[in-house]
Amino acid sequence: MTMTTLPRNLSNEPSAETLNEWDRNHQLHPWAAMDAWQESDYQPIERAEGIYLWDASGKRYIDGPGGMWCVQIGYGRKEMATAIADQVLRLPYTSPWTTTTDPSTLLAKKIADLAPGDLNNVFFTTGGSTAVDTAIRTMHFMNNALGRPDKKIVIAREKGYHGSTYLASTVTGKERDKSRFDVEDRLVRFLPDVNPYNRPEAMSVADWCDAKVADLENLIAEVGPENIGAFIAEPILCSGGVIIPPEGYHKRTHDICKAHDILYISDEVVTAFGRLGHWFASEDVFGIVPDIITCAKGLTSGYLPLGACIISDAVMQRMTGPDENVLFSNGYTYSAHPVCCAAALKNIEILEQERILEHVREITPYFQSRLQALHKFPIVGDARGMGLLACIQGRPDTPGTSLAAERKLGELLDIACEKRGLLVRPLINMAVFSPPLVVTRAQVDEMFDLLEDALEEVTAQMAGE
Repeated sequence: MTMTTLPRNLSNEPSAETLNEWDRNHQLHPWAAMDAWQESDYQPIERAEGIYLWDASGKRYIDGPGGMWCVQIGYGRKEMATAIADQVLRLPYTSPWTTTTDPSTLLAKKIADLAPGDLNNVFFTTGGSTAVDTAIRTMHFMNNALGRPDKKIVIAREKGYHGSTYLASTVTGKERDKSRFDVEDRLVRFLPDVNPYNRPEAMSVADWCDAKVADLENLIAEVGPENIGAFIAEPILCSGGVIIPPEGYHKRTHDICKAHDILYISDEVVTAFGRLGHWFASEDVFGIVPDIITCAKGLTSGYLPLGACIISDAVMQRMTGPDENVLFSNGYTYSAHPVCCAAALKNIEILEQERILEHVREITPYFQSRLQALHKFPIVGDARGMGLLACIQGRPDTPGTSLAAERKLGELLDIACEKRGLLVRPLINMAVFSPPLVVTRAQVDEMFDLLEDALEEVTAQMAGE
């Protein structure tokens, strides 16, 4: 018997209008504008396949942001659905406090094999924010075990993003958005912006790097290394606008941290699992072996929520103090969730079998060449990226420009792109994108052709004001 799918308004399902009303009235979305939280209409997405999304009207969009920097293998993978369903039927859940499972054990071993250096100890979390919280708590635990209760401050960077939970938001760089959430200011100090685009006009990139390294050295001297427990750094500051620190910065800051016994936490929630063409970017791209790596997003390609805090053997050994019966009392009900771990294992298998990381390294030069060509538009102040990460920073971008004016440019570009069937992620006067890693050369052209057409429209709009 063939089943016929009825249009939503002819079945027992709520109409699109009703669902939209329920969404406005009952669902509080991330980063909702609190002056109009029941007035915003969020785009309803019905289905997805490959790099494309379809809305309720059937219109197709290229998913420029790749979900939230995470859909590495693309949408609609039947192998993922089968692996998830099989694990649900076999064992949907068991307590990580008292039991273990094959998926979590196999995944921990696989991640340890892929991670650099002696990062052999994997603590599973529910996502990137809780992975970062775990990393910072690990530093606290270690220094307490070593009898150094004052060595707790975290050095972070302006425009760095590390999550929404309390500790993760504490070490997230300050932006100009208003917020009424509390953070723990006593535990963090911020370094100034590292974006080479914002350096003084007469300053070379090499001199800018020297200045940014000096910022770290000066802050350590000011605060005192005896009070600083960790430096947390994304290899690329993705949500800050795909900011790539100057060449040599990572190695030099890593060496400074080592010299002062400050843990180096590499937040690879975005960059791990292929975004730059490698399993992890810390060593393979930037030449450092951190003490702790946090990851999430691409670990499951967004099919299910899962994160991990990967801790070095050296840190684990230092966490073992003289006291008996001290517990590492950090954990979550859904730590090492067997279904999520099964999804991650299948995701990694697909990445390996289809040589997707190799594909990223092969297509990156073309992707980045199309990105750099956007400098021809007068409203584009900067077009920067690495791997399958990209950002367009538009003008106006001069000091003193109002936030409203900068937002308007980003909003105009977002609207122009969406009208043409391309989704980007607007960030004030920037648009960032990170398409699924399976994107083809033809799809790269399709994406940038739409983007260029949108930029033509916005250029004309800005000129007409």
